[in-house]
Amino acid sequence: METNPPKRRDNKKSLRVKVISLGNAEVGKSCIIKRYCEKRFVPKYLATIGIDYGVTKVQVRDREIKVNIFDMAGHPFFYEVRNEFYKDSQGVLLVYDVGLRESFDALDSWLGEMKQEMGSQANMDSIVFIVCANKEVKMSASCLCRAARASTRCFRYAHTHTLSQPLPQDTEGRSERHVFVLSQAFFSSITDMCENGGKRPVAEVSMAFTKEQADTIRRIRNSKDSWDMLGVKPGATREEVNKAYRKLAVLLHPDKCVAPGSEDAFKAVVNARTSLLKNIK
Repeated sequence: METNPPKRRDNKKSLRVKVISLGNAEVGKSCIIKRYCEKRFVPKYLATIGIDYGVTKVQVRDREIKVNIFDMAGHPFFYEVRNEFYKDSQGVLLVYDVGLRESFDALDSWLGEMKQEMGSQANMDSIVFIVCANKEVKMSASCLCRAARASTRCFRYAHTHTLSQPLPQDTEGRSERHVFVLSQAFFSSITDMCENGGKRPVAEVSMAFTKEQADTIRRIRNSKDSWDMLGVKPGATREEVNKAYRKLAVLLHPDKCVAPGSEDAFKAVVNARTSLLKNIK
């Protein structure tokens, strides 16, 4: 007598999500999306007429995520077109040009427009936001300040750069992830929210970083020497150096701090401590 073989357990059903991009005209929203979805760079600026569209797939844990990205034109003229696409969004890319401070300040206006169309704060709370600093590779002190401001609103922060030449591959061969670094964390947050009935998981709060961490990283970047980096006076004792180091290590350890630049700051603090202790008897 034949028996039916046990059915193979399938992965979770694929999830379809809607993401929109917001930001002033010419900040690079279309370049980011085309670079990510189509793996190509557009060297010439072409204004988005109304709405553009990108599609891609990502894998989050054991689930396939089908992503529909709606690229919203940044010109005020297209408001009547944009307002039809806010509804049912699950993720938002807030894009600004790091060379134009006003494009960052304008993000509040974009959020205001979205809130007006969404109808209530409850609808806004069910969306995952990420602030994308675009067009410059190096993370400046001003970018760090803006990252801190984004974090206070529980927004993620990504530094993107839409380069015309391919970037060196990392150890896992994912060069495109350098161009659009938000992928896994951003879509993981969207997936978690969808699986939690549209509510933000409590653990999500821990993804933010504090103003103290951002200020400390900025201070370390601008420090004059190892003494200044650890925040101790020249001639401090071994005990004072170790005490200052432990305080900074707890604050900036990469396993606990997600602020941009925290890993480099932590390494600098370790090196500063080592250098000082060598010269203290």
